[in-house]
Amino acid sequence: MAFNFKENVKVSKDVGWLIPGLEVKRWFFLIFIGSIMIVLGFMVLANVRPIYLMLELIRKAALVLPTNLLAAIFILIGAVIFFKGWQKTTLSIMDMDNRTGNSSVLEKLYRRRKLNKGAKVVAIGGGTGLSMLLRGVKKYTNNITAVVTVGDDGGSSGRLREEMGILPPGDIRNCIAALGDDEDLITELFQYRFKNGEGLEGHSFGNLFLTALCSITGDMVRAVKVSSKVLNIRGVVLPATLDDMKLAATFEDGTMVKGESNIPEAHKRIKQLYTEPEVCTALPEAIQAIKEADLIILGPGSLYTSVIPNLLVKGIVEAIEKSHARKIYVCNIMTQPGETDNYSVASHVNALISHAKGKKIIDAVLVNDILPENISEGYAKSGSIPVRLDMENIAPIGIEVVSQKLIEENKQGLVRHSSRRVARAVYYWYRRSMKK
Repeated sequence: MAFNFKENVKVSKDVGWLIPGLEVKRWFFLIFIGSIMIVLGFMVLANVRPIYLMLELIRKAALVLPTNLLAAIFILIGAVIFFKGWQKTTLSIMDMDNRTGNSSVLEKLYRRRKLNKGAKVVAIGGGTGLSMLLRGVKKYTNNITAVVTVGDDGGSSGRLREEMGILPPGDIRNCIAALGDDEDLITELFQYRFKNGEGLEGHSFGNLFLTALCSITGDMVRAVKVSSKVLNIRGVVLPATLDDMKLAATFEDGTMVKGESNIPEAHKRIKQLYTEPEVCTALPEAIQAIKEADLIILGPGSLYTSVIPNLLVKGIVEAIEKSHARKIYVCNIMTQPGETDNYSVASHVNALISHAKGKKIIDAVLVNDILPENISEGYAKSGSIPVRLDMENIAPIGIEVVSQKLIEENKQGLVRHSSRRVARAVYYWYRRSMKK
C-alpha cells in the first residue's frame, strides 16, 4: 500500500514516516535518548552488574564480528524495534485499528505540516464551478477561503430563502462538501435530494442541515462555521454578504429582469448587473481574507449569476484591487445560453472589468486549449459553443493569457473542467509569477 503525498509521488506506508517536513523524526530521537536513559537508570538501580554483563557480551561478539558490522546490527535492530513500538503506540493512542490503515495517520500529518504552510488562497464565485475548483486547490493548501455568492433564488435554495428568510444555502453547501476530508461521503450526504415527502420533496439534506444550524446559531456565518467543524473541512467558506441580496439585469435592448433565475431565461445580451438593495455590504471576514491572500482566483462558473455578483458587493472590488495577491480568472470553456451567448475570452474579461468599474482585479486569465473530438451534440442543440480565445482583443487589456488543457476526460463528449488540471495550472502559474 502506498501513500500519495502529491499527485505523482508515492511512497511506502512505512517509509512515508520519514518524509521531510512531518516534524516526527526529531521526536523519534528525543524518545530514543530518553528511553536509553530510563533503561540505564533502572539497570543501575537494580544492580550495576547487568551493565557489565551486557558489555562483556558485546566484547565477545566483537571478537567474532567486525566492530562496524556489530554496531550496525545493534543500531538497526534497535531502530526497528523502537520505530515499530512508537508507531503502534501512536496508532493505539489515536484509536486507529488496522482497518483505517497507517496511511490515514500519515495523511493527517502531511496535511497539518505541509498543507497548513501552503499559500493563502481566496476563491471567489459560486455554483458548481467554485466547488470544482476547491476540490483541486485543497490538494495544495489548507489555507483556503471560499467567498460565495448569495444571489440564488431558484430551486431548494430559493424555497428556503423565501419560506425561512435565510441566505440561499445551495452554493455554500457545495463548497463545504468540496472542502471536506471525506469528500465522497460528505458529498453524497449533502447532495442527497428528497424525492418525495410533503415539504421535503426537492430539498437537499445539506440545505436543510444548514437551515437548521442557521436557526440554532442565529446567522449563516455561524452555521457554516459549526458545520465546517463537524465535517472537518479544510479551509473556510464565507458568504460574500449577509444582506438579503437579489439580482437584477438590464439588457442592451433597454429591458430589465429581476431575479437570478430569471436572467438567463430572458435570452438577451446583458448590459449591466445590479443588486437589490443597491448597496450590499461585504462580510468583514471576506474582506480580511482578500487582504491577506497570496492568490485570488475568480471563477469558473456562470459569469453573471455566480462570479460577477460578488463584485457588486461593497468592498469586494476595492479589497481585490489593493491586495498584493496574484489574481487570476478561470474562464468558462463553453458559452452559457441566455447569459454569455457568443462570448469570447475577451468578452468575459471585459464584463468582469466593467462591473469592477475599470479597476484592475485580475493579472491573468486561464483558458482551456483543447476540446474532445466527440463533443456532445447537446451543446449545439442548446446554443452553447466553445469560448473563443481572441488574443487580438485581450492583448490591449494587458492581461496575461495562460492556455492549457483543463478538461476532464469522458466518453460522453461532455466538456467539464477537471479540478485536478485547473488547480495544477493555477498553482504553477502562481509559482512562476512569484519568481518574476
